[in-house]
Amino acid sequence: MCGICGEIWFKGGATASAAAIERMADAMAPRGPDGAGIVLRGRVGFGHRRLKIIDLSEAAAQPFVDTHLGMTIAFNGCIYNYPELRAELEGKGHRFASSGDTEVIVKAWAEWGAEAPKRFHGMFAFALHERDTGRVTLVRDRFGIKPLYYSESGARLRFASTLPALLAAGDVDTSIDRVALHHYMTWHAVVPAPRTMLAGVRKLPAATIRVIEPDGTARDSVFWEPSFARTTEDANRPAEEWEAMVLDGLRTAVRRRMVADVPVGVLLSGGVDSSLIVGLLAEQGQTGLATYSIGFEEANGEKGDEFVYSDLIAKEYGTDHHKIFIASDEMRTNLPHAIAAMSEPMVSYDNIGFYLLSREVSKSIKVVQSGQGADEVFGGYHWYPPMRDSNDPVAAYMDAFFDRSHAKLAQHLAPEWLADRDESRAFVEAHFARPGADDPVDKALRLDTNVMLVDDPVKRVDSQTMAWGLEARVPFLDHELVELAGRIPARHKLAQGGKGVLKEAARKVLPAEVIDRKKGYFPVPALKYVDGPYLEMCRAALTSDAARARGLFRPAYLDTLFDAPSEHVTRLRGSELWQVAVLEMWLQAQGV
Repeated sequence: MCGICGEIWFKGGATASAAAIERMADAMAPRGPDGAGIVLRGRVGFGHRRLKIIDLSEAAAQPFVDTHLGMTIAFNGCIYNYPELRAELEGKGHRFASSGDTEVIVKAWAEWGAEAPKRFHGMFAFALHERDTGRVTLVRDRFGIKPLYYSESGARLRFASTLPALLAAGDVDTSIDRVALHHYMTWHAVVPAPRTMLAGVRKLPAATIRVIEPDGTARDSVFWEPSFARTTEDANRPAEEWEAMVLDGLRTAVRRRMVADVPVGVLLSGGVDSSLIVGLLAEQGQTGLATYSIGFEEANGEKGDEFVYSDLIAKEYGTDHHKIFIASDEMRTNLPHAIAAMSEPMVSYDNIGFYLLSREVSKSIKVVQSGQGADEVFGGYHWYPPMRDSNDPVAAYMDAFFDRSHAKLAQHLAPEWLADRDESRAFVEAHFARPGADDPVDKALRLDTNVMLVDDPVKRVDSQTMAWGLEARVPFLDHELVELAGRIPARHKLAQGGKGVLKEAARKVLPAEVIDRKKGYFPVPALKYVDGPYLEMCRAALTSDAARARGLFRPAYLDTLFDAPSEHVTRLRGSELWQVAVLEMWLQAQGV
């Protein structure tokens, strides 16, 4: 896991700036504390920050240059099947100077071109420069697990693993994108690619290959998308067969994500998803596995940890378990740092949880597996069941998930910041109308897997773990497992209140107490209620000179939030005050 960046000038432009690339790389130092490098090739320059996970030698340092093939790569991520690919490529005559996965990508591209990413099992974002053609290719993995942001100005393009790194290089249009603002305020902070909150910064969509010619012309292709097509055999297959297939698929996904030249641990919340990862690793013979859980102080009578369940799993499988308790004062002190670490503003309370958990975990380990993605892939959220028999799937989805309607947003935003139409509804309607998912539940699962997952849970985990140089791997987003899940009829996923097929598979591995418990989330009760010092933190940000000059929100709306924050909550039980305050605090943290 690393941080990548670069600068590309098109024909007739300048040469790449080492200083600008160095500023971007320095801004990503936490992502790659083990090494740094810059390679300049006239109008193209790449930068890299390295976190040593596979091939710890300097032979795998980046940017990696293959002089024989005439290719230079800057790569972030991990290709789990790189040993198999390497063996296949060696059989085709390729010779290797390193033992890691970076060089495998270069040889694979030389051998298979744009077909190569289809062969990769893993998470990846990379930039590849071809000496002979002058082309630069940008690639992002199937689920956008690894980020890739870019900015364009005249004849120049810059890219980086984080948005703040682009800002560090300078010359970025930092005006607010009104469409992105609409998405953020209505769709629970989800801002679909290619937009970001800043008009001058975009992000490459997941599963996308962008080939940029020397003259600046570019073409995109999508190399993968989830399918919800199923055969008659799939439709009639009994639940027991699906459960066995899911368990086998997850066993493979978990095993793949143990490839590393350093130890691999697990972030253990005590829920079904992370507990199942631990159970399957134990089943495969892992002993002394390091597991980590976090808890916070109670607030308003609401418990701030789920240690009872993580303790149960740790005891069941004899893990080397670490319980991390965060006092309220410590959380409040670190909130600004967690917000600054975000590549984009995100409202979920567990951002601070992942940030502080990652800080502690990174003191003893570099790689962990985590349970993100199971709810989106196997139907665990509460908004899926109401869609099953809905005659208006779009309305059903929005009623359950969206924070506010377009009409309500018009009462909250200053008029000049309101988008001209209901952008979020239009996006959902267009996505639901695409062929390939006929069932309303499948439409929602496809949207959440392709869009919401990429720009909420996945983005959150990358931002907060990599702020401490910790690599998080997500086996529930193994693309073969996701393809399998897409074939499973919705009725099996929605059973038992959601994730029925996964829960039944888990019964072959886990204690019933963990499976049958009430669904939990990262509990951070102090932020759920936004009172006391947290209220003052929000008030200070939203009444600052910077916020007043920006003028995003109607003053009367802010006053109602300050007067009674607990009375203004979204459908997902999030604080409206926290949502608008995080946006303003993030903008200020980025110097916007």
